[in-house]
This record gives sequence, structure tokens and C-alpha cells, in this order.
Amino acid sequence: MTRPEPTYDLTRPQQWLGGVIFASPHSGRAYPGWFLAESRLDAQLLRSSEDAFVDRLIRPALDHGAVLLTARVPRCVVDLNRGPDEMDPLVVAGAVPVMTNPRIMAGLGVIPRVVSQGRAIRDRPIPRAEAESRIARLWHPYHRALAALIDEAVARFGGAILFDMHSMPRDALTHLPRPRPDMVLGDRNGVSAAPRISAGVVEAVTAEGFRLRRNSPFSGAYITQTYGRPRNNVHVVQLELDRSLYMDERRIEPRPDFDLFQARFARIVERLARLRPDASDSAVAAE
Repeated sequence: MTRPEPTYDLTRPQQWLGGVIFASPHSGRAYPGWFLAESRLDAQLLRSSEDAFVDRLIRPALDHGAVLLTARVPRCVVDLNRGPDEMDPLVVAGAVPVMTNPRIMAGLGVIPRVVSQGRAIRDRPIPRAEAESRIARLWHPYHRALAALIDEAVARFGGAILFDMHSMPRDALTHLPRPRPDMVLGDRNGVSAAPRISAGVVEAVTAEGFRLRRNSPFSGAYITQTYGRPRNNVHVVQLELDRSLYMDERRIEPRPDFDLFQARFARIVERLARLRPDASDSAVAAE
């Protein structure tokens, strides 16, 4: 019997203090042999779509009582921040998406067609049955784990805060006026998180001297849309980091000063981990 492919790592602190979850759905780097065999790209080019090292950057959250959920499955195999019905007919033979959206048109459906700079992953579509099998094996386990964590947080703490952590290529910011942001907060224009939670993120980021932009060019995708329910005290904020701050994007290697950025970002993580879903802690501690 074939063992299931690992999809994610769930790491708990010694004591979960307040319903805060840090998740990294795009930092997975366990490339299956069958996927490498079907791809026209080498492993280095495939890695260009990773949120490389984001899982390392958020690890200090464990020291402050937050839970970590980090992907193993790479984004270019199955995208955990897309809906299972976001199938691209150019990737999945016979697929008819429920609705066509810009992500699918750009080749970034649940089974992506391209990696960064529009490079095609494979030469031909895969069968619909195979696509559904991949989603069942690789996508659903992550989302079952995420939904269970949110339910547990609500049961134990009365609510949940999910920080959905991502990175963005520097090229994604070139169309913006200067000075360009270092990070982009996405809360679907206030729909996926209460204002006090988003304000806490703003305070944490700007306290470290980083430039922050809200909801443009990234306001949040499937995870923020699906799980963010502020009326039910479940808050989801997506935070995108400029990759060039801490890594060589071409080589996909940490910059020589990665440790300095990591220490600086760890202070942001600490402040975010101290947020609470209940209104009694409406912002980051203000000492």
C-alpha cells in the first residue's frame, strides 16, 4: 500500500496561548518525483513560485504561544490558496471552471499552468481524474487541518486569528509609485478581519520601520475569502513580504544579511502572536 504523501507540518507551542495561527501555504519544497518527471522545467525554475524561507521567518511564533501550519507540497504542484474548483482548462483536460477569474486566466489555478514569469510547467494537460486525485491527496488534507485548528481556537479561546503568510517577487511591485511597499496587508478590504486586528498588523510592521500597503496589489485569495469571518470572531489577514528583502530571487538563496532581517521580522511575529481574537486585546501591546 502506498503511503500518503505528506502535505503539511503542524507544529504546536508548549502552550497555545490565544488562538493565533501562522500559516505558510506556499513555502512547500517537497517535489515529488512523478511531478519532476512530467514537468518541462528543471527544479530550480520550478522553485521560482515558492514563498521560499517564509516558514523559517514565522517559526519564532512558536516561542510566543502561536501554532504553525506550513505546507510541504509545492505551490506549482497544487496551490493551497486556490479553491478546489479553480481548474484551468488548459491544464486539466475537460475541466470547466465554476467561474473564470483572473487567477485562472493567468495560469494560476488550483493546479498551476505556469511558474513565475509565465513559464509553462508542462507540455500537455493532465486528465481530469488525475487532477481530482491530486486535489484529494494534497489539497484537502491541508484544509482539513486548517479548518480543524480554527474550530479548536474558537472552542478554546472564543475566536481565532489566522496570519496567512506569503512572499511577493520584487517585480510584482514595479508598477507601484515610489516608495514601494516592503509588505502588503490583505484583508479583502476589511471583509476578512476586524479593523482592530488589521490595525495591530499595521502597528507591528511599521514599528519596525517597514513600509506597508493595504490590499493592493494583493487583497487576499481563497484562504482569506473562505475562512475570514469577523462576525464569528474568526479573523484572517494575508501578509505579503518583498522577497528581495531577505533572499536572492534568482538563486533562491538567503541573502548574506538574512539573519538581520530574520531578527527584525521576529519582532513583528512576536507582536502579532500577542494579538487576541477577543475585543479585550484590541491591538498589539503598547508598551
